[in-house]
Amino acid sequence: MVQGTASYSGKSLLVTGFCKIFRDMGYRVTPFKSQNMSLNSYVTRDGGEIARSQTTQAFAAGVEPIVEMNPILLKPKGDSISQVVLMGRPYADYDAKTYYEEFALREGLRAVKTAFKKLAEKFDIVVIEGAGSPAEINLYDKEIVNMRVAELAKSPVILVADIDRGGVFASIVGTLQLLKPRHRRRIQGFVINKFRGDESILEPGITELESITGKRVLGVIPYLSDLALPDEDSVVLDERQEKRDGNIAIGVIRLPRISNFTDFDPLRRYSEVELRYISKVEEMDSLDALIIPGTKNTLGDLKWLRERGLDRKIRESPHQGKPVLGICGGYQMLGREIIDERGIEDDNGGTTIGLGLLDVTTRFDKYEKTTKRIEMFVTRDGPILPKASGIRFKGYEIHTGKIDLGKEARPIFKMVSETGGTADQWEGASSEDGLVLGTSIHGLFENSQILDGFIGFLTRKKGGDERTAGERELGEPLTQSLERLTAVMLQKLDFDRIMRMMGLQESG
Repeated sequence: MVQGTASYSGKSLLVTGFCKIFRDMGYRVTPFKSQNMSLNSYVTRDGGEIARSQTTQAFAAGVEPIVEMNPILLKPKGDSISQVVLMGRPYADYDAKTYYEEFALREGLRAVKTAFKKLAEKFDIVVIEGAGSPAEINLYDKEIVNMRVAELAKSPVILVADIDRGGVFASIVGTLQLLKPRHRRRIQGFVINKFRGDESILEPGITELESITGKRVLGVIPYLSDLALPDEDSVVLDERQEKRDGNIAIGVIRLPRISNFTDFDPLRRYSEVELRYISKVEEMDSLDALIIPGTKNTLGDLKWLRERGLDRKIRESPHQGKPVLGICGGYQMLGREIIDERGIEDDNGGTTIGLGLLDVTTRFDKYEKTTKRIEMFVTRDGPILPKASGIRFKGYEIHTGKIDLGKEARPIFKMVSETGGTADQWEGASSEDGLVLGTSIHGLFENSQILDGFIGFLTRKKGGDERTAGERELGEPLTQSLERLTAVMLQKLDFDRIMRMMGLQESG
């Protein structure tokens, strides 16, 4: 099991690497994270919803993602409310107090035990990821994701700490100090992550740390930049305000409850594209294209857009020749109105006027979520999707609400299959001039022809040569990143000790 001294310390990264390494050794391996709070999610083959990070770890392990890998997914809807997705399905909305008092140690823990048992019976190795810190003493006796899971699995624990933020030795010692003695004994060693510079500088600190704790530092992982591995915490968006020499600026509205921002990772693979996450009106003037991403609360984030004056700039964009793309909740915002009489999205209920760029209406009639994989083809060419008609591609839906197309809406996709069977229905909509496009489908830019068409359109508008990726495989950067990550881990970690810790033979 990999636990961390804090959130965003590198737990997901190490688990991903371990899954790939053990797979390469010939073991049947699976990831497991009992409870994950994330707005980046994915749909399994049977239509269940799990965190995107466990999907990436499953890919590294060479296995199909299943809901048991992440039995509890928490999706924040506001400052204090989260939707609980239990075994891949929406279960309830809870505030933190109710979640821990009424759910965690009851239905939640039962699901965790059932899911882990199924994985343990099927696989040789289960690589478990903790969450946050195991030393959250206010939740110590209520948590179902750190030491309680380590005890359930009878697992040794590696504690990873982020040195890039400073205070790495204090965070390790402080974490141990706050643990109960039996839990302290479960920690078999430490990994220092995100180090920049000469490792010899760390040696005096490592020596003293090992003397104080009586435990070994198992390795120091350098700061690895530009890994094509999906992140689950929106804090990483602060690190993505990249400056490039490229002349195409694509802005993604950084909504307060932004979800599935991994949809836009493929755009970052183009050297000529500068992908910006924006939240201010003045940041919009220099953009060549605008994207409104998914959100866990469409009405709340639409209100936020209006409070900041961003709605006016969005409506002006197509008149200035700048394309506007809405994904999922962003698509719903682009419509004429959002009807929520039962108060599913907003406690006040009622009808809210949308941005009015597409002739569609969204209705929230019941507490129900659509989660399914789909295959479809493009039915309509346009400036954003040039020469795309007939292209087939795959994606997935994760949303609440039903979208009705008006007379002026022009459907752009036709579904041919979905989770559970065939499909025959329209999806998405565009404006008459094709500069405004909305869809509920995640994974649009993972199709190389659609992605290249979009970038090619923007390039031509700027007077440049159209870029084509030819037969480039979009999955390749992920594979390459996994190879780079595992090569570093094998070089920098004491794998012989780790294997012995697990009761396995030495790696040799």
